[in-house]
Amino acid sequence: MISQLNSIPLYLICGGIIAFVAAVCIIFMVRSYKAGIAIGMDPSKLKRALTSSITFSILPAVGILLGVIALSGSLGTPWPWLRLSVIGALHYETQVAQAAAEQVGLKTLSAAEMTPSAFATIALLMSVCIMWGMILSFFFNKGYLKRLSGKKQESSSSKPGFGDSAMTAMFIGLVSAYIGSYIGGFVSGKGNFTFQGDLTPIIVAAVSALCMSGFIYLSEKKKMVWLESFSIAASMLAGMLAAVLL
Repeated sequence: MISQLNSIPLYLICGGIIAFVAAVCIIFMVRSYKAGIAIGMDPSKLKRALTSSITFSILPAVGILLGVIALSGSLGTPWPWLRLSVIGALHYETQVAQAAAEQVGLKTLSAAEMTPSAFATIALLMSVCIMWGMILSFFFNKGYLKRLSGKKQESSSSKPGFGDSAMTAMFIGLVSAYIGSYIGGFVSGKGNFTFQGDLTPIIVAAVSALCMSGFIYLSEKKKMVWLESFSIAASMLAGMLAAVLL
């Protein structure tokens, strides 16, 4: 099955889509640069912005590469490469793939248990579940932007709106669910996300959280804002290193 998932037709299909998206990015980059020159922006500043954007995209992309490597063992390389190159997010792809695998009867997300029908279901769910951001943006972004720029826009010193609070609550709930499963798996000795009685996931989560806290402290308290671009990838690497050492 893994040889089929790494077959040339899949590479051509996924690679063709990625190449198209990359071409669109280049076209927009060139047109944006020309538009900046047309309105009188300093060419040196434009070039500096371009260089810094490239530089700060390298290390965060390491986290995406880690996701491709992690998923390639069970889903092949082309599909994770496509999902994480175009619109996917690392935490989303791994979570949905694991949940879909469990629903189709796979004990683990692995190539040894993968079947054509299971892969089709997993790939379909990974695609369909993330489409709604684009679809809702298509219909509602114009009105939302008008609201932001209109009279209803609140001052920057006001309290966060409902959207910010809802997003924060969602992530707290998500993190709590994972941490709870790790603790429950360790205490009971039988969990879906852990080995029996294994402390490794709890320690890895703690190490990753401490690493992220350090980045937040440096970026917010020490005004080293540029570190924000590296925080997720570095925290992931720290967590993975802790898992390897344990």
